[in-house]
Amino acid sequence: MTIEVLLMAKEKIQDAVYTRRYIYNFHYHLIWVTKYRHQTFSTKELVDEMKDILRMVAKDNEIVIEKMEVMPDHVHVLISFPPSKAPTSAIKALKGRSAFIFLKRHPEIRQSQYWGGHLWSPSYYMSTLGNMSKDVVRNYINNQKYNALQKERLKEAYPSYD
Repeated sequence: MTIEVLLMAKEKIQDAVYTRRYIYNFHYHLIWVTKYRHQTFSTKELVDEMKDILRMVAKDNEIVIEKMEVMPDHVHVLISFPPSKAPTSAIKALKGRSAFIFLKRHPEIRQSQYWGGHLWSPSYYMSTLGNMSKDVVRNYINNQKYNALQKERLKEAYPSYD
């Protein structure tokens, strides 16, 4: 089913989020590492604590964490957030706030591993995911003029069509 058919039929798009202002369905895979690749999250307790911190930060910033894994020296998250939020804002919130909270709770870790006060490396990896392939979207865009012309022809042939 094409995007146009879904929107015209007013059917709900599976997995999409509906708000008063927009409908969206996009997801980001985000990975970031600890500074100097320190093995900071080496215990279950520290892993669980960082997961709780990230969930709290996400909730406070309208970010939905769909999947998360905290490894000893890096974090993987699958997230979604409203299109009104810039991806860099979401990253800054997750990395910046989680580092602040974690290092405040663990001054001994800050002193021994992160004397500069930075838990995370400044770099990160981010990719977008969706339920439509790039080819589907490319074809949809390429066919816009053709579809509009077909719709006009249907209107001419069947005046009650719309």
